[in-house]
Amino acid sequence: MSNREELRLRDIETIFRPFHSRKLSLPSRVVMPPMTRGYAPGGIPTDEIAEYYKRRARQELGLIITEGTFIDEPSASPCTSYPNFFGGHALRGWKKVVQAVHTTDCKIVPQLWHVGMTRPFQGDSLPNPELPPIGPSGIDVETLQQTADPMSIAKIEEVIESFTRAAVSAKKLGFDGVEIHGAHGYLIDQFFWEETNRRTDIYGGDLVGRTRFACEIIHAIRREVGSRFPIIFRFSQWKNNHYDAKLARTPAELADFLHPLTEAGVDIFDCSTRRFWEPEFEGSSLNLAGWTKKLTGKPTISVGSVGLSEDFTHLFTNGPEAGSALHQLNSLVERMQAEEFDLIAVGRALIGDPAWAAKIHHGRENEIHHFSKDDLNELI
Repeated sequence: MSNREELRLRDIETIFRPFHSRKLSLPSRVVMPPMTRGYAPGGIPTDEIAEYYKRRARQELGLIITEGTFIDEPSASPCTSYPNFFGGHALRGWKKVVQAVHTTDCKIVPQLWHVGMTRPFQGDSLPNPELPPIGPSGIDVETLQQTADPMSIAKIEEVIESFTRAAVSAKKLGFDGVEIHGAHGYLIDQFFWEETNRRTDIYGGDLVGRTRFACEIIHAIRREVGSRFPIIFRFSQWKNNHYDAKLARTPAELADFLHPLTEAGVDIFDCSTRRFWEPEFEGSSLNLAGWTKKLTGKPTISVGSVGLSEDFTHLFTNGPEAGSALHQLNSLVERMQAEEFDLIAVGRALIGDPAWAAKIHHGRENEIHHFSKDDLNELI
């Protein structure tokens, strides 16, 4: 039996049904997740970036979450070719991106980002190279050693204000919502993780206490953008270079972690995992997005190696020969039919082929240009 016949048995239309929530409606369940590539010289999105997103938007995507964009705290970014979300030139560039995507029925939100202690101390492409990185306890995420001073309360308040200004700009530019990057060992996640947050004040303590920084960001954004503007929050258990890390080791701990974020005003959770088909906890087949939806009642986005024969870290380690495939799509359809999660993010496969979703939908799998490591160097 062919892949196409098997997918028909599982009803591929499940992935392309419209999605409707209280604040956001999408034409399909396929999401393009944030993927930073470094094509914004001086932090300014170009016309080519607008075309890059438009090319994918018109191929049956429901939502695009932009590559990570930096708030206006001066140590937020590690590279001058990563896009900013502040300043007249950068915001005019993002306005062109919004207008380009909105020539289709696809929706788009920016991902707001601060890398925290993953920013290097020096480098040729480092913005504001005289400034050190910042983090809740000044702990390097890779070595778990203290290499900088802990953030002051004044600096915490400054960062919260910066996230809020960026979200207000997103609404003014016509974006359909905003995503806050709270995953992968970057600044907000550094507050979540006990290994990088050793504070004893109101921004530290137990797992619930360590959510305070993120909750204050969400509260501040909600206050300024109003009740109808969607806020998406991305989180993960794993960290860069610490793939076995856990914020929550049980469903009960995950519930404790998610409750304050939900109460703060998150509308959709973007649950980052390396492989969407892997269960999050023993005794259940639910992945992280499945557990998050079950515990919060909020819509969730799942992600992790969709369309790839290996997860993305294997691709970067072993190169193009790892290839890609229509991997685990039957499992994906079954999970979405069971409403385990609501939306599915497809990352590297969409860099490899802008029309990946449309080709999957219409039985054109043989035409797919499969992702390889070299595709990160191409603007297609």
